[in-house]
Amino acid sequence: MRKINIIKGLITAGLICMMGACSEETITNEEPGKASELPDWYYAGGELGTTHLSTSNAFEQPSPAVERQGLYQSFKNGESLFEKPFMTNQEGVRHGLGPVYIRTSCQHCHPNYGHGTRIPEGRFNTNEIGNGCLLVVYDPSTEGYVSWLAGMPQSHAVVPFKAPIDETKIEVKWLTAIDDWQNRFPDGECYELQYPEVNMPEDAIYVVNRGYKLPGSYEVKLESTIGMYGTGLLDAIPEEELLAQYRLEESDGYMQNGLNPAYFAGGQWTSMYSNVVQGDGTKYARRFTYALSRGPLQDAAGANAIWNITNVTRSDRRYHYLDAAGTYAEYSAKDPDVQNGFESYIARIDPDHKHSAYWQGTIEDRIKSYLTDKELDVEMSDEEYTEFMVWHRGLAVPAVRDIDNPEVARGKELFSEIGCDYCHRPSWTTGADNVVDPALFFKGVELPRYPYQKIWPYTDMVQHKLMMAKDIRGGWCRTTPLWGRGLHQKVTGSPTADRLHDCRARTTLEAIMWHGYSERSDARYSIEKFRQLPKKDRDAIIRFVDAI
Repeated sequence: MRKINIIKGLITAGLICMMGACSEETITNEEPGKASELPDWYYAGGELGTTHLSTSNAFEQPSPAVERQGLYQSFKNGESLFEKPFMTNQEGVRHGLGPVYIRTSCQHCHPNYGHGTRIPEGRFNTNEIGNGCLLVVYDPSTEGYVSWLAGMPQSHAVVPFKAPIDETKIEVKWLTAIDDWQNRFPDGECYELQYPEVNMPEDAIYVVNRGYKLPGSYEVKLESTIGMYGTGLLDAIPEEELLAQYRLEESDGYMQNGLNPAYFAGGQWTSMYSNVVQGDGTKYARRFTYALSRGPLQDAAGANAIWNITNVTRSDRRYHYLDAAGTYAEYSAKDPDVQNGFESYIARIDPDHKHSAYWQGTIEDRIKSYLTDKELDVEMSDEEYTEFMVWHRGLAVPAVRDIDNPEVARGKELFSEIGCDYCHRPSWTTGADNVVDPALFFKGVELPRYPYQKIWPYTDMVQHKLMMAKDIRGGWCRTTPLWGRGLHQKVTGSPTADRLHDCRARTTLEAIMWHGYSERSDARYSIEKFRQLPKKDRDAIIRFVDAI
């Protein structure tokens, strides 16, 4: 009954805010003692970041902070930018798709706002909502991205342009892996481990078909999207707390692979995130993406993806997302089919001839000028982008389920006893949450904030190595937050749990056992302990992980 009363109170508070009773500065808890009967770990996102729904739309909910700060309508407007496909028209809502792109909408990669779903064996197909896997095309000698494709390769194009990758020629196979224990527990219970193998022949590469000679070999892996919910709360963790966590893990030496020296060594960051294109180069701690390639959320994966997934420009990104080497622009400009269709295409793009370079010189020069232009027309307004980020930062985290279940409570104890909570650190406390933006677009006051919240994401925000078969590129992977992941199948409709970076684990048990696949895994100790537990205790841990 007390849960129902709490939910009613929050709904009432939300309605008051939607009617204009809350100012943008009202971000404190209205009734701090209201939920004192529930344990604090029930509130995965704290008082300001938790939704109490556990239905199929659990990941879509605005946080209480959104409603209390009077941002509900902006949140809903931003939500529509996430859900609806962008179009190739040059005017109207969600226009400007192309000339090449990865998906037409954010929801294609994040079904119902969650983690991407497992790719079935066979042809790689991005036209259906759910395929959140991106192709990771890299040089095996350096494990760096190849320069002749965009880091997130595009497999679609607007006529007359042609897709950099022909995905109809890409095949995905699922192979079986056998661990040191022959995929069997001491009590006889068996499990199966699978991993994806991707075959992308050279004739699937547009520039190769146009005569480009590859400078070296390449390999391809899959990397799935992560959930969008709760990222605003992770952004609110103070940098000094992240630094303290790194220093702790470096000093205690529990991880046999140590810390990634590319990012941290000797008690200090060796690399920090900065933006010198739109921003002033101020350095920030890395905290987002598997590879920790991004810093604060306002210039992180979502802020980037709303541009580069669709190639829809905005005031701070007035250029196309293409490969670093310029090969696509070069070979497209020489393609007779592109040349023949360019006149009608560019007449639609620039009907008033505002860009002289699109209209003067040889047809090859004109095409290249358009593809490489740094002053393209703005297609997403500043207001739309702001509303998108209100939505992104404003998504709540589902509260823990089955909080009163003895099996969940037992699983929580065992999770800690065998050491899982070392990397999957249960809780953090946010700071003042003075929102920062490396791109200098946001001031912070226009976005939801989460000051001084105790949150339960179950991640240390640090990279570790699991040494899995056909592992993630580079081997280092940031510990994935576990909050809400147990709702993945209900939310997405996927028949499998789709855990880990490429959705290889079809169940939570498989995900756990992949952590111990290699004796060189940083999680090997915990998995050896897990194996020795009786089945009822193993099941309790799984029940707990799925509940949080």
